[in-house]
Amino acid sequence: MSSTIMVTGSLGFIGSRLTGQLLDDGFDVIGVDCATDAYNPAEKLARLETLRVHPHYRHSGVDLADASLDGLLSGVEVVYHLAGRAGVRESFTSFAKYRHDNVEATDNLLVSVRRAPSVRRLVYASSSSVYGNADLPFREDGHTNPLSPYGQSKLDAERLCLESDGKDVQTMALRYFTVYGPGQRPDMGLRLFAEAAIERRPLTLFGDGTQSRDFTYVDDIVAATRRAADTSVSGLAINVGGGSRITLLEVFEILAELTDEDITINYESFARGDAMHTGASLERSESILGFKAQVDFRSGYSAQVKWLQSLLSNAGRKG
Repeated sequence: MSSTIMVTGSLGFIGSRLTGQLLDDGFDVIGVDCATDAYNPAEKLARLETLRVHPHYRHSGVDLADASLDGLLSGVEVVYHLAGRAGVRESFTSFAKYRHDNVEATDNLLVSVRRAPSVRRLVYASSSSVYGNADLPFREDGHTNPLSPYGQSKLDAERLCLESDGKDVQTMALRYFTVYGPGQRPDMGLRLFAEAAIERRPLTLFGDGTQSRDFTYVDDIVAATRRAADTSVSGLAINVGGGSRITLLEVFEILAELTDEDITINYESFARGDAMHTGASLERSESILGFKAQVDFRSGYSAQVKWLQSLLSNAGRKG
């Protein structure tokens, strides 16, 4: 008899990838995703149509913050809690939505998880946004200082999860560092940059391009997330990063080579809430999860660009 897993945010960029791998490996998966208005839900709904045909997938569109989840959790052994509202800039004007989708939803889920005798572990998808402009590399036992309401909501939800560790369930929080790859959200920078290049439009850059990110390929994120369910360690936050930082100007050089297009950049002021640099200390992920990223940035971005070229071509948008 196969184990039953719950994935919240199962229609999202990372959640759908995780769900697909779990189904391929023979698990029964309960996916929970209400396809909020955070961005155009068309891609999520297309993923739902793909998942629904799988005999071992069951979907629920309940709002995690408002629903009773006890029935859904019956027989579930592991909960991967990836649902949430992402995006830094909108959080300054719509914090109530972020509080609802990230903090209140997590709190309500934890109440039901602690009552569910079958659930042994919850893995929470946190974010490098909890660090703000901390000293590099970002260490899990170091300073946290979110620069945005979004980052604060992720830190608050993370704390709720870790405070629940040992109270009838084991918990772990994974701090994801800028996730990219095929299927990336339509509001994320690497996708916006690639779309503009493919369509021969100028790129909009907030800042001077010297800011750097620890980009992490989606399949590496999924691998680390699955490992977090199987370790005996709990009650910790653990970074999941790609292992090297790259500036946005370096990203544009690679993008020009991948698309064989000249890149034109429209420079705007630095965006409120964005960290200047991110970089993960990977000691915990290597020692506790036995995890090390396998996909280098150029290879991963090449896969994303090819996926996006196909997507735009099918939509009649290719330049």
